[in-house]
Order: sequence, then structure tokens, then C-alpha cells
Amino acid sequence: MHRRTFLSGCAAAASISLPGWARAQSVSPGIDTASKTVTVGAFTPITGPVPFYAILSRAADACFKWINETDALNGWKIKLVTYDDGYEPARSVAVTRRLVEENKIFALAAPVGTAQSVAVIPYAKEVGLPMIGPIGGATALFAERLVFPLLPDYGWSAASNLEYAFSGLNADRVALLWENDELGRSAKRGFDMLMAANKKQPAESIPFEVRSTDFTPHVRRIANAKADVVILFGSNANLAAALKTADRLGYQGKWMAPFFTADPTTYKLAGPLLDGAYFSSWLMPVDADDANIKAYRDTVAKHYPNDPIGVFGLNGWSNAALFAKGFQMLLASGKPLTRANLVDVMETMTNQTVGGAREVTFKPGDHRGARQEGIIQAVSGGSFKLVRDFKPYPADVFDAKLA
Repeated sequence: MHRRTFLSGCAAAASISLPGWARAQSVSPGIDTASKTVTVGAFTPITGPVPFYAILSRAADACFKWINETDALNGWKIKLVTYDDGYEPARSVAVTRRLVEENKIFALAAPVGTAQSVAVIPYAKEVGLPMIGPIGGATALFAERLVFPLLPDYGWSAASNLEYAFSGLNADRVALLWENDELGRSAKRGFDMLMAANKKQPAESIPFEVRSTDFTPHVRRIANAKADVVILFGSNANLAAALKTADRLGYQGKWMAPFFTADPTTYKLAGPLLDGAYFSSWLMPVDADDANIKAYRDTVAKHYPNDPIGVFGLNGWSNAALFAKGFQMLLASGKPLTRANLVDVMETMTNQTVGGAREVTFKPGDHRGARQEGIIQAVSGGSFKLVRDFKPYPADVFDAKLA
């Protein structure tokens, strides 16, 4: 794919300044003009409870390799340095300090983890370090000028699911199954808000624990409530277990779930029971006939052939692509290559395609990056297709003050 396809339409930079450290900054670390190299860093859990999350960082690295190989930045190269943080927020801060002091990074790019990214914010503010594409979902990530998240609040995604249940599936009675943690509670907030805006009540709203494998009482309650559609916000293992329970009990309602379950790994767990399920997603399907998605598939297969091709990897790739997009805008602006100017130009990004995301926009005081979702459906044969194009999140939820 030609570099103009990937980085087309980038806006010119705005002249918004940052206080204190930013005004004094004339040359930023991480910029080597002689070799035309920009160095960025990330923390990632190679060890600890979720070592498979390192797939996100390998996909990000593949994105930067692809950018370098295709000369997408007109001679400039991106160098990524990562260190293991064991998925421990305190270690994430220590890793970031090391990246800043020893590796002289220009920015954090696609660091992994919600609590981990939030923990790093105070230090990032202290040294003026931009955090581009933190891979996590927390309100705090939308509220800081140095932080540019792609991932949406799960409440927005749940509302997008519910809106499609009403308008696309003509559902009258919709139930919510939600994981009893911040992920599920965020989804419930958005779901409840849109229900109230439509003057409706949920058919059922039932929490479950993260490790739940038996959904018999949940599905029985949903069936007794005569729910047309069930929206489940939890892992792909939770979704597969619920589908198996529904099949065993003979419940025939339609199922919806969040973007990260629209993945081949869910098919491995659920088999053909997943056929027909719907997913509200800020990412295109991983098997889409799209140049950006094809670049992800081909490059990961080339550099990390043992990693699965799925939503997980596309997530990491897209968050890395966000830094590449911002740095291309900085180069195009003609401004000095400083951290402060990167933040300035990022706040002029409007309606951009970024990896698998569409219509990405940042504004001063508004760092909600992904502002739209499409609806994906699992189809026979283990693949996914876009059945409703991307559209903005329901305004009743998206424009409400984040809790």
C-alpha cells in the first residue's frame, strides 16, 4: 500500500501552546535528525498474569516496521523500545522513567494496560511526555491534554449495541449481561443511560463474575423475561459459555457483544454457535477487504508468524498507527519536532482513518478519539462482516459527562 493511502488527508497543525515546560522546550529527546529517526517507547506485560497481552505490542512493532519498510514518513523511521512491566502499575511508572531517562524517548506509543497507563500520567505530566494510543479504557485517559486514546469508553460501545438492537434488529425487550468489574459497570452505565433516554426498561440486567462458565441461571432469567436480544459485555470465553448455555436451554434470542470478542479465538471457543452474533466495533473486521487491514494481516504474518490474526492484534496495530499519523502531521506542519508541537498537531486531527478505526478526531479539551462504531456480524465459516457502516455513538451517551 502506498504511503499516501495510509497517511492521506492529515490536517495542518494548530498553534496551541502548552505551559511551563513546553514553552521552554526547543529540542525534544528522541529526535535524531541526522539519521531521521524518532524513538518511542512502551511498557508491555511479557510476564505477569496476562503475558498474552504482549501480542498488542508485537502488532504495534509490526506497524512501525511496515511504516519504515514502505517509507510512509518520507525518509523518517520509527524506533520502538519496549520493556516488561509484569502488568503492574508501579513497574509501568518505573519502565516509563527508564524509557525517558535512558532511551530518551520522544513519546509513549501504544503502551499496554488501563491501570498501568493511568498510573503513568503524573510522571508524564511532570516531564511533558505525550502518551499516544494507550491501550486501555478509563475516564482519566480522556481528561489529560498529553494523552490521546483511541479506545472508546465501554459505555459508548454498549449504547451503540443497544441502539442497533432497537433500530436494526427491531427488538422490544433487550437484556444486559455484564461482567462485574469496571468493564461491565462502564457498559451498564451507557446501556442504562440510553434505555432511560428511550423511556424503556431492560428486560433483565444481570452481573456475572469474570471467571463464570455456567450461565444457566442467567439465561433462564433472560428467557423468562422474553428478551429478544441479549447484550453481553465480558470476555470471549464468557460469550462462548453463555451461547452454549442458551443452546442447551433452547433460548432463541439474538446475541450482541463488544468489539474485542469479534475475533477468531471466539469461534474456536463457541464454534458455529457464534454464527449470527452481532458486535458493535470501533475497528473494522480483521478479514475486511481494506488496504489498512490487509497491511496489518500481511505484516504481522511476516514479522510475527506465530501470533494470531485477530482483533487483539489489530487493536495494537491501530494504536501504533495513531502515533505514526500524528508524527506525519508534525512533519507536514513544518514546526520544530518537539513533544509540545506533537500535542498541538494531534489536537487538529479530524476524521482520519487510523489503522482499523474510522473518523478519528481530537480537539482541544476533547480527546475522545474513536467517535463512531460499525456493526459486525459473525457469519458461517468463521469470518466476520460489516453489516452496518460506521456511525456516531448515540449522543445521549457520548455527550454525557463521563462518570
